[in-house]
Amino acid sequence: MRWALGIEYEGTPFLGWQHQLHGPSVQDTVERALGKVADHAVAVVCAGRTDTGVHARCQVVHFGTEARREPRAFVLGANSLLPDSVAVRWAQPVADAFHARYAATARRYRYTILNRPVRPALEARTLSWERQRLDEERMARAAEHVLGEHDFTSFRTVACQSRSPVRRMETIRIWREQERVHLEFRANAFLHHMVRNLVGSLILVGRGEQPERWIGEVLARRDRTVAGPTAPPEGLVFLGPLYPASFGLPDEVTAEAAA
Repeated sequence: MRWALGIEYEGTPFLGWQHQLHGPSVQDTVERALGKVADHAVAVVCAGRTDTGVHARCQVVHFGTEARREPRAFVLGANSLLPDSVAVRWAQPVADAFHARYAATARRYRYTILNRPVRPALEARTLSWERQRLDEERMARAAEHVLGEHDFTSFRTVACQSRSPVRRMETIRIWREQERVHLEFRANAFLHHMVRNLVGSLILVGRGEQPERWIGEVLARRDRTVAGPTAPPEGLVFLGPLYPASFGLPDEVTAEAAA
């Protein structure tokens, strides 16, 4: 039987989602807990890998098992074995056709910047910090230049292993809530460091160091060296993927419900 799980985690203690030989990963932590509940080794497939220090509100994974368990057993059983930084939010059986990565039609990220002169203390692990005042309206207008389907080479790390740099950016929202500036991205998929590199470049526009049209010029150059710096990982949260309604998953990861 194939199962799908929604998982929330704070990425600070981990070297990213994917299995690592030299340190803790979210994947290893989740697989150990699920393996104890299922009483056999479990291998999970995720919707989208996250880097060191990046968080997730609803990472979706799937795995197969012959163990007979109720959804409650996978949620409560796994959470009793997981560290405080990781929690299974829901679990449900799915059709064998479901694939956490390939069935997703879109993915969403949110980046949050604490924009004030004084650095954060209470939320330092889950916020980025920018002391210079940002003009979020300039940033929002600049971001319009990357909407649609483009070659995003200028905004991916040189270590990116994706075979194609072409992605379709569906929506970008940038807004301020008092001292916080939020940047929310929805695309069919993302390249390695794509969101953090876009944010790093948009911050330069928000500071007034680059004009709004510069983002489009950088995109057209297809050269990572002409873009801004990579924004820190702390402010980035993977909100989750979106799937067709036919899979019957919770509303937060269903395309029609979340639209």
